[in-house]
Parts: sequence; structure tokens; C-alpha cells
Amino acid sequence: MSTDEAPVVIVPYDPSWPRLFEDERTALLDAIGPWLAGPVEHIGSTAIPGLAAKPVIDIMAGVATLDASRPALAAAASLGYCYFPYRPDIEHWFCKPSPAFRTHHLHLMPFGGAEWIATIAFRDYLRARPEIAADYGELKARLARQYRDDREAYTQAKGPFITRVTQAALAGG
Repeated sequence: MSTDEAPVVIVPYDPSWPRLFEDERTALLDAIGPWLAGPVEHIGSTAIPGLAAKPVIDIMAGVATLDASRPALAAAASLGYCYFPYRPDIEHWFCKPSPAFRTHHLHLMPFGGAEWIATIAFRDYLRARPEIAADYGELKARLARQYRDDREAYTQAKGPFITRVTQAALAGG
């Protein structure tokens, strides 16, 4: 792990996560509202009641296009978000307050695009199926122990589960 990246740590569900999201959503609407073409959504594991997670609030905000929303990068920075060109063909990605200590991730993504739809489908599927969410929680805990110092490997290792669940969600399963 590079010294500027936080380790992967999974903690029990915290009932304050939805409130933390709402607080941040309000601030984001004020800061990046002019570039929004869709809602600001709570995504990721902190958006699933009862699911253990990295204690990072994942937020997805819908924009018309990545190019048109480029000025929002400075607006997000005014709230303490650090921009990184991670998957720059899909999204504008940020963390807050720093790579070494993350409390929030922000994904500016084209509203209604394939990635947007898949992300919402995965979240909603887990919300509606606590038994699948529990399986995901067990997988994440195991992978966090295995890849504690390699966030990218941790993310990649979750991929097959996320793909399988997302396909089931999109198929109406």
C-alpha cells in the first residue's frame, strides 16, 4: 500500500450513515447544483441498512455529461473533495478529506447511463434482500482481511459478486 492511501477496514453498520449522507447531500446540492442533471444518491455499503462497510459515505450525483460537469470539480473541491482521475471515462471521482483518511467518496456520473442504472439496481437489490446483503458483508470482511493494504485488489475481488447481483437485479430477479 502506498503511504497516502487508507487501509481497507470494515466496521459494523452505523445507523448515523443515512444522516451523514443527507447532510452531505444538502451541501452538494448547494455547491454543484448548477451541474446536476439528476438526483444525488446514497450508494455503496453505507446505503444498505445493517450492512458492515468501510466507514465511507459513497455518493453518486447525476450530471448531463462529464465534459459539461467539469466546472463542478472546483465546486466540489470547495467542500473539501479531492479529485482523482479514477475511471475518468466513466465518472469524476473524489474522496474527502484525503486519500489517507476518507469519510466520503463522490462519483459525478452521467445520469441515466448504464453505470448509473447498474449502481442503483445493485443498491436497491441489496436493500430488498437482507440475505444477499449478509453474503456480501461476509465476502467484504474476508476480502478486507486479505487485501487490507491494497484497495484496488479489494475492489477487484468484489467484482464477480457485484456483477452477478447486478445482473440479477437488472433481469428483475
